[in-house]
Formats: sequence, structure tokens, C-alpha cells
Amino acid sequence: MGREVAAALARWPALDDHPVRPRLTAVCDANAGALAWFDRIDTVRLRTTDHRYLLADERIDVVYIAVPHHLHEELYLDAISAGKDFLGEKPFGIDLHAGERIVRSLRNTPEVFARCSSEMPYFPGAQLAIETVRSGHIGKILEVRASFLHSSDLDVTKPINWKRVARFCGRLGVMGDLGIHVLHVPLRLGWVPSRVYAVLQDVVTQRPGPHGRPVPCDTIDNATVICSVGQGRDLFPLTIETKRIAPGETNTWLLRVVGMEGGAEFSTQSPKTVRRFSVRDGRQVWERLETGSQSVFPTVTGGIFEFGFSDAVLQMWAVFLAERAGALGDRFGCVTPDEALAAHHVFDAALRSAKSGCAEPVEVW
Repeated sequence: MGREVAAALARWPALDDHPVRPRLTAVCDANAGALAWFDRIDTVRLRTTDHRYLLADERIDVVYIAVPHHLHEELYLDAISAGKDFLGEKPFGIDLHAGERIVRSLRNTPEVFARCSSEMPYFPGAQLAIETVRSGHIGKILEVRASFLHSSDLDVTKPINWKRVARFCGRLGVMGDLGIHVLHVPLRLGWVPSRVYAVLQDVVTQRPGPHGRPVPCDTIDNATVICSVGQGRDLFPLTIETKRIAPGETNTWLLRVVGMEGGAEFSTQSPKTVRRFSVRDGRQVWERLETGSQSVFPTVTGGIFEFGFSDAVLQMWAVFLAERAGALGDRFGCVTPDEALAAHHVFDAALRSAKSGCAEPVEVW
């Protein structure tokens, strides 16, 4: 992801009108060999294997921290202590307690601006679906589904990596890896779960290790979490799915919202298409809208062309740096630290639910 962000910053001139012009000036990686890739970025003047050396550089304003989950707390707290604004990776701490310590430190250091990475809602179709919901045209909400589905772990011979080891990834497993992607939009729209029932699956219990021999694979592969949102007559189900073993899916992010008067659905399986529901002359109609390439910040790309993952990363960074500069306005923002902590509370309740076999309350944060 560090290389992906470097490439996005190199494409910054594609943005038509943006208040910030960033330059990538320093990189850090514990693996010295990984630093060689950044030789192709002319603006990089510092390469180091020690993050403390990078954080001590007063010429650096913003840091992107993309490390395994077990390193989040240490590096995020070091960045806060150094007074560096940063975009962190999900889940913003390996577990709830780490997340709480990070957010507490940020609250005690209000001069540090921090957000959490979540690029998928910046697809134009996702933005149109969000706009449809915000317009109020769907009426009373009946149900919401938010999903992020992978299938690469169908291959049981795939070698193990850090995301499949609880010591590095955390007990949340796939929820820590993909969860903020699915909760970003619901939380931003004010759909805060109060109670959850979770079915968590550890499907593949061992994988080939570094020497080819089987080693334990002790993380959750698939998670389906049914949440209660609202209260009384306004109560509705929010189903969130995060899966590494979802046959037929590659990298599918989906949002579906259905109400009494309308609905909206977007999936990256059809990245140029949004389906919208309405009732016309007593008939139920699902219509198909083509979205083109434009997202939150306009680009030089013609509207007829397709939007992809790299474009979403560029848009996320455009949003992050615009908000940091106080120029985001009413555009859809990145995940806040409080939202990341809210996601931790939801998934902590999911772990408790899987253990008890019952619906569990989500703690107030």
C-alpha cells in the first residue's frame, strides 16, 4: 500500500482543482530491500529503516502508516508524540483496548490530525448511493447490507502470511482487516449498531509455512454480523459481511439500502453501475444508472471512462488532505478515529456473540 500511495501522489495533477499539493519526501521500511522501489520517486530525499528517525524530521508534515495490526499502537502513538498528522491503516489498533489507547492519545493531543484508511466508498457509484440515501428519497429504512468479499483463501495451499496469524492480525481476523471498509458508510450515515449477533468461521485451520510444512492458521476467515440499528418503530437490521472465502468474489465491496419509498445498491462487481429502486404509478422499479469516472474531487479523466482501485486511493488522499487543510466542505470524509473506535466496539461485541451464541450489546463509546 505504500507503493500504491506513492503512485497516487504521482498522479496528483490529475485532480482538476485541489487546495493541496503534496510531495513524497521520505519513506521508512524495516526491510531495507523494500526501500529500493522508491528510487523511482524523484522527490524522496530520506530512506530509513528506523521510523523514529523519520518522525524526528521537522520537514515532514504528514505520515502514512501502513503496518501489520500488532504495530499500530506503537507507531501511531509515536507519531502522535512527534506531533505528526497521519493517515493510519485499519483497524486502528490490533484490538479494542489498543484502539482506545490510540484514540485517547489523539483526544489529548487535538493539534494532531488523524484519519483511518478506507478507499472503497470513493467509487463514484458508492458516492451516488450515499447521495441517494442522504436525499431522504428512500423513506423509512427497512434494511441495509454492507459487504466486503474476497475469495483468494479458497486456495488451501496458499502460504500463510501475517493476516492469517492472530498474534499479528488480532483475534478480529477478517473483521479487523476488512471491517472498517463495511462500517465506514453506515457509521457516517448515523447507523450505529446497538446489538449484534455474529457467525464467525475459522474455515482453514492450517496453511503452508515458510518451509512448506503446515502451520496453524488461527484467524477468523469469514464473519457475518447482524446488527440492530435504531429503536422502536425505527429499528432496522444492518447486515455486515467480511469474508476471505466467498466463492465467486474477488474484491467485491457492496452497499445495499432499501426503504419504503426507494433504495440504492452499488457493488464493485459492476463498478460503473448503480441500481436505484423507486415506486412509480403503483409499480416497483429498479433502474440502472451509469456513473462514469468522477468522484468526490473532479479529475481530468473524461466522464465516460472507468474508475478503479487506484482512482479510489487518489480520491481518499484528496479527501484526507483537503479535510486537513479545512477545505473539505460537505464532501464525504475519511474514517475518523472515533468511527474507527466505534467499529472496534461493534466487532468486540461480535466476538462476544460468537462465544455466547447470543446477541450481544455494543458498548457506548
